[in-house]
Amino acid sequence: KTRLLNHLQDMGGQVIDLEGLAQHRGSLFGAVAGGQPAQKMFESRLAQIITRLDPTRPVFIEAESNMIGEIVIPKALWQVMLPAPRITIAAPLAARRDHLISTYHDLTNDAAGLIDILDRLRPYHPAERIEAWVDQAQQGDFAGFCEGLMRDHYDPRYAKSASRRASPDHHYDLPDLGDAALRQAAEQILSAYE
Repeated sequence: KTRLLNHLQDMGGQVIDLEGLAQHRGSLFGAVAGGQPAQKMFESRLAQIITRLDPTRPVFIEAESNMIGEIVIPKALWQVMLPAPRITIAAPLAARRDHLISTYHDLTNDAAGLIDILDRLRPYHPAERIEAWVDQAQQGDFAGFCEGLMRDHYDPRYAKSASRRASPDHHYDLPDLGDAALRQAAEQILSAYE
């Protein structure tokens, strides 16, 4: 989603990259080197971006929970985000798997750190599933690990969250997550909203 936001911005769309401002990739596995800014710094950076936006044009922002890592999205922004028109993007599991492996290379290079994070998922999954993921991480089977994590953890949670909301205003099925497919989706999104 972040790469799609980058394409939208490159094409002239107005974008707020909350994950970039929060210095976090927005999931349990999302921490990045250097840590997150203080809440006030995040809010200051966000305010600087908002003041430069044209209120007559749409603003594209990634759907997030009300927290990104330890950063809380300000209540006023969160209340505007909830009823806003939504766009969903879908891609094949293999494309998403490959994207995760390349994006989260810091974790694929640190199996011990990855296993520590997996321990936090124990309350949500059977012990056998967690152990299978731990084994895959230890063996370097990140393809199998990522597919299982998406299929059994993230996809069901996204589906549950989506079921509580109205249908998306636009849905795009991408053949892959390469730049050409993301650029084409960005063009379609901009033409639909601007």
